[in-house]
Amino acid sequence: MTWQFSLTGLLIGVLVGLTGMGGGSLMTPILIIFFGFKPTYAVGTDILHGAIFKTFGAIRHRKLGTVHARLALWMFAGSGPMSLVGIGVAAILAHYYGDSAQSVEARAIGVALLLGGAGLFAKAFLRPRRGGAELYVLERRDKTIAFWLGFFGGFVVGLTSVGSGTFFGLVMLLVYPLAARRIVGTDIFHAAALLWVAGIGYLALGKVDLHAMAWLLVGSIPGVLIGSQLGVGLPDRPLRAALATTLVLSGVKVAGVPESSWIIVGALIAGTLALGTWKLAQREARRPLPVRAGD
Repeated sequence: MTWQFSLTGLLIGVLVGLTGMGGGSLMTPILIIFFGFKPTYAVGTDILHGAIFKTFGAIRHRKLGTVHARLALWMFAGSGPMSLVGIGVAAILAHYYGDSAQSVEARAIGVALLLGGAGLFAKAFLRPRRGGAELYVLERRDKTIAFWLGFFGGFVVGLTSVGSGTFFGLVMLLVYPLAARRIVGTDIFHAAALLWVAGIGYLALGKVDLHAMAWLLVGSIPGVLIGSQLGVGLPDRPLRAALATTLVLSGVKVAGVPESSWIIVGALIAGTLALGTWKLAQREARRPLPVRAGD
């Protein structure tokens, strides 16, 4: 199985290029649902793939000057060590509970996907905080928030691979007066560093499928470049809302929610009807008004 991994990487890369962040959270559920990976191996492969993948974006944003390096460093001070704690918890669960630990971790991944989808929905309709000058010098409060954000977020990422973009980006959006481009750049820069630490941890435990990861990269690296070009001029909110819906439905499936198949089918039908209604409303709004006689 090679081209299937590359096609998956291409699709994920295009999504990340289109939405800016969040698409990588889809990799773990895809590896579990469609490729039959055990949750621990899916998380490890996804994290190391994301580390390499996001490094390209981090370098690009650093060159463009859209990274708040000190803010990223303070987040990493908490997230780097705690990601290793998350990996340790996953390893302990696997050691003491064996196969049953896989179902526990699958539920944890499912919950993280549900929260990630909700966070992405919020990001789709929120704008960067405004008021006063843009943040350049970090005050003590800013550093404290960044550290504890990294502390808790790093643990979740280490355990589930979900949230390296969504959770951190959402909190920065709400808390720090930064331009949107600096939020994206700082988020990707921090995510790359965090995922390298967690990825090496999973690699040391032998929980990374290197063959699958290599073929994923064959598709994902060109995919993010293609997506970046396609994203120019496309509406951002519908794209992120669609991705958030996908994350939520993936979370329902991975977490093993009862009757999850019917929930997914119902959500897809509702989404299709909503999209059709929206398209009809747009068409009616663009229709020219009839000209009255005598005008």
